[in-house]
Amino acid sequence: MTRNDKMDNPKKKKKKRVIDREKVAENKKKAKAKKARMKKQLREDKARIKAEKQKGQVLEESVTMEQSVTVNEKGAVERTITVEEKYTIEETADNQKKPMDKKKLGIIAAACIAGALLIGAGSGFGIHYHVTQRAMEHAAVEAMVHTEAVELAQYSKTRHRKDSVKQNAGKDTTQAMVDAARYMIDGVHNRPPQVELTTENAENFARIESCVINTETGKVDVTMAADGLAISDDGYYYLFEEKSYESGLTSDEYIIEEQKDVDLTFSVNLNYNSVSSRLFSKFVVAVKKDGKFMAVSKPHYITNPEAIAKYNPSFGNTASKKGLLVDPEKLKGSELDDLGVKHAAYNIPLSRILGNTTNAYYPTVYYTYNGRNYAFNGQVVAEYDYIFSTLTNKGITTTAIILNDIHPGYMELIHPKARSGGRAPYYAFNATDEAGTEYIAAVASFLASRYSGSGHGKVMNWVIGNEINARSEWNYIEYMDTDSYVEEYGKAFRIFYNAILSINGNARVYISLDQQWGKSLYSNNGYGSKEILDSFNRYISEGGNIDWGVAQHPYNYPLTSAKAWSTSGKAGSYVLNSETTPVLTIKNIHVLTDYLQKEEYLTDGGEVRHVILSEMGYTSSAGQDLQAASFVYAYKIIESNQYIDSMLFSRQTDAASEVAQGLALGINTQGGGRKSIYNAFKYVDTAESAKYTDFALRVIGVSSWSEIISKH
Repeated sequence: MTRNDKMDNPKKKKKKRVIDREKVAENKKKAKAKKARMKKQLREDKARIKAEKQKGQVLEESVTMEQSVTVNEKGAVERTITVEEKYTIEETADNQKKPMDKKKLGIIAAACIAGALLIGAGSGFGIHYHVTQRAMEHAAVEAMVHTEAVELAQYSKTRHRKDSVKQNAGKDTTQAMVDAARYMIDGVHNRPPQVELTTENAENFARIESCVINTETGKVDVTMAADGLAISDDGYYYLFEEKSYESGLTSDEYIIEEQKDVDLTFSVNLNYNSVSSRLFSKFVVAVKKDGKFMAVSKPHYITNPEAIAKYNPSFGNTASKKGLLVDPEKLKGSELDDLGVKHAAYNIPLSRILGNTTNAYYPTVYYTYNGRNYAFNGQVVAEYDYIFSTLTNKGITTTAIILNDIHPGYMELIHPKARSGGRAPYYAFNATDEAGTEYIAAVASFLASRYSGSGHGKVMNWVIGNEINARSEWNYIEYMDTDSYVEEYGKAFRIFYNAILSINGNARVYISLDQQWGKSLYSNNGYGSKEILDSFNRYISEGGNIDWGVAQHPYNYPLTSAKAWSTSGKAGSYVLNSETTPVLTIKNIHVLTDYLQKEEYLTDGGEVRHVILSEMGYTSSAGQDLQAASFVYAYKIIESNQYIDSMLFSRQTDAASEVAQGLALGINTQGGGRKSIYNAFKYVDTAESAKYTDFALRVIGVSSWSEIISKH
């Protein structure tokens, strides 16, 4: 199109602007009214400052405001408003002007920053404060480093912007600045230090103080604390999940992030009984440093699995401490009732219950856990159903001892370092990989679910393994240092614990130890039970304390000794009344319960840990009266010790293999005959006790039971 064409085209002619003079007049009137309101507000501000002056805070102030109003070409009113405020801060109450110190300059500067946040771009205000540049820069840095201060200032900004600027054209703006400044200065003064991470301080920089299932939300709340803010690539802490068998951060996939602070709580889904379950996971806090994630806390496990328990049965009979390793052949009879047994123990070798059954009358029991299916031998499970339901119906509190014997079809349960050899009947559990960990969890969950009083009997005590300090005899694995050995056991123990307690919230789980307290006396490259206990307590505490208990076996030393009270021979030098004793027997069992009363051994609730004597006995090979007297002596000590929950005498009937070793430990002979101990066992915790047990005083050589009890 040519220039002439443009001139001739009527559509391209410039339209004449028409000014709506009435609209302009109306806008001017509104602007004038608004200016009047602002002047009124400034007068009120002056009055408030004058009041502050009388309190010794503000000595001198001045506020000026200029406004220019113009009408643009569209007929809209444009306002330019400039407010200038000056303050002199009073230092003392004698009305003497003194120079403003650094602190006061910082307060004014922070107020400037707050003002900038409050007014923001496009608000129509330009506010200028006259303070030294250095003080302003210093205060700006101080104010902005602390997240809490910034958030509070932002809140104040939003609130005053909506309620004051938009609605009242500046009313209360000055107070908003003061509020924000106060928030920011408080943040500056209380802000935590920033800490440069090093290889030495990184691992323990943050402390995970709790990792619990929230009973209201069902989520896992991981609460951390730190003495400062870690210097890293950004302003976040990251929560990572590690599997129990993993060591260190294995990927960059974190669960959740939270803005840095010295106290934080991460809330994440539990995903219970699913392929992504976190019930057995450990949680780690990390930061991003030089583009990579770095752990700044030690791993921590969930410590309250009972929060989601489906069953919470009553614990059972605790009026008596008398228990027995029962003979399953005698369950049908009335002997347990006649003996007044209140506690019973029974072994569960895992090889017996794993896999399918070929007996049509006892079909395979299938169990789904964490998205996987497991098969259990229906015939063997039916045997345990009968045993545990019979004991439960008799009012007996039952202890099950889970033993890891080898089943060639389920080697994933055997620790890799235990598969190479050894002749022990039982082996270390495998919690080193996914296969072993998942199977342990499934077995524990299945047993706890089936025997939580849901129709197949009730088991309340679960002992994991047998005499684990005797490595080569009862918990075989290649020899390693104590802490490494305990770590392998501890990982499996925690899986059992979380699986069992997540089903039966009142169950108790125990570590099993024998009488070799200070040293390994006969175990081949074994460990003293005291060093195992110390290492186990440290290991569990570091990952999150749980309410584990101790299942102790205080046999005589040597085992064939018939006199529980004897101090002659080896017993005199091995059974001492101090924590340095080489051996624990019933004579000095108080050493264990005294030891567990130390602060570092208490539960998080401040309680002494539960102790059961899950296996103990005395031979009748040297005479039935000696066996009976030893039992009565032991029971009197146990009865007087408030920290021992129960004793489980081994056993109801003599075992041929033990008798061959001089250990006729049963209450009955192999042929079924009752020994002298039978009546002592029956009446020891009854009103007729003296009639059937005082004979032991003569055998022991004392005149009263107080002579024995007072020493223990």
